[in-house]
Amino acid sequence: MSTLNTSLIQPDLIKTFAFWGSILALKLVAVVGLTARYRIKKRIFINPDDAVFVKGAKIANNDPDIERVRRAHLNDLENIPLWFFVTFLWLTTGPAVWLATILIRTFVLARIVHTLAYAVYPAQPYRALSFFVGMSITTFQTISTLLYYI
Repeated sequence: MSTLNTSLIQPDLIKTFAFWGSILALKLVAVVGLTARYRIKKRIFINPDDAVFVKGAKIANNDPDIERVRRAHLNDLENIPLWFFVTFLWLTTGPAVWLATILIRTFVLARIVHTLAYAVYPAQPYRALSFFVGMSITTFQTISTLLYYI
């Protein structure tokens, strides 16, 4: 049985994971800002205490534009933290640098495309394809890690 050893992670992969993971974290923050932008632009808030700062604000939780951005953010929160955890564990298995680099970059780019195709410029099949690319990468890394540590 193999043991978890973070010293197995090659320094180049730590840099790649940190760089692209930081881009992904910034994307998450940007979606929070996008939600706030829509709420302020449309003067629609979900809490009465938030609405007191904007003249003419309404309280609602059913605006289609705001809900679309919120669903995109929720999808990020369901997929990105899992990817961070799984990818870190997978990197301890000593994957090839070229493969790990491609998968990390591809996941991040897929999540960016997913957000754009979900919340900014709604478009299928791009949203579904980018979702499944990201989910496939996470699944591959999970199974690879599981098989390595059996």
